[in-house]
Amino acid sequence: QVQLVESGGVLVQPGGSLKRSCVASQRMLRVNTMGWYRQAPGKQRELVGTMSSGGTTNYADSVKGRFTVSRDNAKNTVYLQMNSLKPEDTAVYYCNLLYGSRNYWGQGTQVTVSS
Repeated sequence: QVQLVESGGVLVQPGGSLKRSCVASQRMLRVNTMGWYRQAPGKQRELVGTMSSGGTTNYADSVKGRFTVSRDNAKNTVYLQMNSLKPEDTAVYYCNLLYGSRNYWGQGTQVTVSS
């Protein structure tokens, strides 16, 4: 079973930037998609952004133009660059892997955007 390990929780100012990372426990040899979801207090979990092994990206409208998903396949790692952060970006962020028709999830880490 693939395990996903996310970077730790963080507090950041509105308008600031940060970069998240998620490392998978093994190489992916088949077609796959890695990316990020988030869940704000009182809300459902929602897409943030993903990137397939072929390089195709998919972003939520709320983060498009501000957030960027990238991958380093040699390191089994997916990143989330977050710019122009807003208080409404505050959420628990979950790394996700879709691989071999199975979904794998990181445990989630808190990102708080506040002054």
